[in-house]
Amino acid sequence: MYKYNDFDEAFVRERVAQFSAQVARRIDGSLSEEEFRPLRLMNGLYLQLHAYMLRVAVPYGTLNSRQMRQLAYIAERCDKGYGHFTTRQNIQYNWPKLPDVPDMLSALADVEMHAIQTSGNTIRNVTSDHFAGAAADEIEDPRPWAELIRQWSTDHPEFQFLPRKFKIAVTGSPNDRAVVKAHDIGLRMIRDENGEAGFEVIVGGGLGRTPMEGKVIRPFLPKADLLPYLEAIVSVYNLLGRRDNKYKARIKITVHENGIETVRAMVEEEFLLRRTAFGGADQALFSQISDAFRAPAFSVGPTVAYDSAHAGDPVFRAWADTNLARHRNPDYAIVTISLKKPGATPGDATAAQMRVMADLAEEFGHDELRVSHEQNIVLPHVHRANLPALHARLIAADLATANIGLVSDIIACPGMDYCALATARSIPVAQEIATRFEELRLAHDIGPLKIKISGCINACGHHHVGHIGILGLDRAGVENYQITLGGDGTQDFAIGERAGPGFAYDEIVPAIERLLLAYLDLRDGQEETFLDAYRRLGPGPFKAALYPEAERGRKHAA
Repeated sequence: MYKYNDFDEAFVRERVAQFSAQVARRIDGSLSEEEFRPLRLMNGLYLQLHAYMLRVAVPYGTLNSRQMRQLAYIAERCDKGYGHFTTRQNIQYNWPKLPDVPDMLSALADVEMHAIQTSGNTIRNVTSDHFAGAAADEIEDPRPWAELIRQWSTDHPEFQFLPRKFKIAVTGSPNDRAVVKAHDIGLRMIRDENGEAGFEVIVGGGLGRTPMEGKVIRPFLPKADLLPYLEAIVSVYNLLGRRDNKYKARIKITVHENGIETVRAMVEEEFLLRRTAFGGADQALFSQISDAFRAPAFSVGPTVAYDSAHAGDPVFRAWADTNLARHRNPDYAIVTISLKKPGATPGDATAAQMRVMADLAEEFGHDELRVSHEQNIVLPHVHRANLPALHARLIAADLATANIGLVSDIIACPGMDYCALATARSIPVAQEIATRFEELRLAHDIGPLKIKISGCINACGHHHVGHIGILGLDRAGVENYQITLGGDGTQDFAIGERAGPGFAYDEIVPAIERLLLAYLDLRDGQEETFLDAYRRLGPGPFKAALYPEAERGRKHAA
C-alpha cells in the first residue's frame, strides 16, 4: 500500500497545526461557531445532533494493521470505545469533544492518516472495489489510480469550493463492486477491441432527493489520459454547476439540465487544453505510486486444513460458504468480516474488535485490511490453510457472523440517532429486521438480498439501489417509511421503484416480513434470487404482499 513521502508528511502535519490553532480560537471565543464551521468542515469535523463527529479518510478503503490499531486507540482515548465504518469506506467517531480533536488528528498523522476533504464542497474520499488487488475477475488493480486521483485532488486550488460535494469511484473489474454509476464520476476499467486496458468514464450519477444513473461521457479513455480528463470534467462542472440552489447543484443536475452531448463537447475541448498542461508529470507520479501496490508474496502450501474443516465443521462451513469470495490465487480466499451481527448497529466495531482484526491481518492477511462500502471489513489475502484458525479467532471476538450478502447484512445510515439532517431512525429498523429474520431462521432460505436503509432524503444508506430500499421520512411529526423495490448497485444498475404508501415505525418490519415470505412462495426454485424474481414478475405480486388490505379491496371491487 502507499506510504507517505516527506511532502505528504509535512503537508498533513501542517494541516494539523493549522486546525489545532483554529480549534483553540473557537474554544477561547475568538471564533464564533458560524466562523468556525467552514474551517472544521475542511478538516472532516461535523456538528451532529448530540456532539461533534469526526470523519476520517480511509483512501479507497485500504488500511494496514498499524493504522487499524491507531483507530482503536483513538476510539478509546477520545470517543466511547467504538467507531462507525461508512459507505464511503471511511470511519466516523460520533462523540469526540472539541478540545480532543487536535490530538485525534495528530494521532492519525502518526500513522499516515487524516480527515482532509471528508466534508465540504470539494472532491471527497475516492472509493474503490473492496476486493481490489485480489479479485479473480479483475482486469487491473484500481487502487494505484485511486491514489493518483487522491493526490491530484487533495487541496487542488481550483476545486476547493465546487458548487457541491463531489464523489469519485473506480473499479478494475467488469463486475461492479464500487457502485460507479451512482457517483459524480464513475470509472470502470475495460478493454478495447485491441485488448488495451482503459476506462469507461461515467458522469452525473447520484442518489439523494433526485436519484440518477450516471451517463457514459467517454466509452474508452486511455489510462494515460485519466487525470487531465478528470480535471476537464470537474473544471466544466465548476463553471456550469448551479450555486443558486444547493438541491440542484450536483453534477447530475448539471448534466440533466445541459444535456450529456453539450457537457461532453465542453469537456473534450477543455481536455485538449489540460492534457498539454500536465506534461507527463502525472504519469511519472503514477509510476512511483504503482510500485507501492505490488501484490504480496503469496505463500505456497497445502490447503488440507481448510478442506478438513469445511467437510467436518458445519459452523465453519456455513461461515466459509457465506463470507469468502474467490481470490485470483486459488490457494487464497478473500475474507469479509461481518460488522452486522443481528441486533448490532451496522458498521460499528469496538476498539477491541479493531485490534483483533489488525492482529488477524498481520498474522494471516499480509498486513492488509479493507473497509467495504457495505460497512464490513475485508481481509483480501488469506491462505486457505489459515482460515480455520482465523475463524476460531473471529468467534472469540464476536466477529464470526455468517451473513455476508444475506438479509441481515443491512446497510444503514446513522439516522436520527446521530445525524442532524435525519428525519427518521435507521439503526433500530435495521436491528429489528435482522433480529426478526434470525428468529425465523430464514436468511439462507431467502438467499442473496441487499436491504439498504436511509433516515432521510439524502440517501446516505443508498436505499435507491437496494433490492429492498427503506427511506425514513417525517410525516407531520411521525416517522414514515417508504419502500422501494428492484434497485441494484452493480453493473446492472437500477434505481428502485417506490412500492406505494409508507409504513409507520411499528409496521415496517412486519411489511418486510410479508414481502419476503411472499417471495419465497413466488420464486421459481431456490436458485432464483429476490431481485431476479422481482424482474421476472414485476412489482404487482410484491405490492400485493406489502398492501394486503388494498389487494383484498381490489378483488372485492372486481
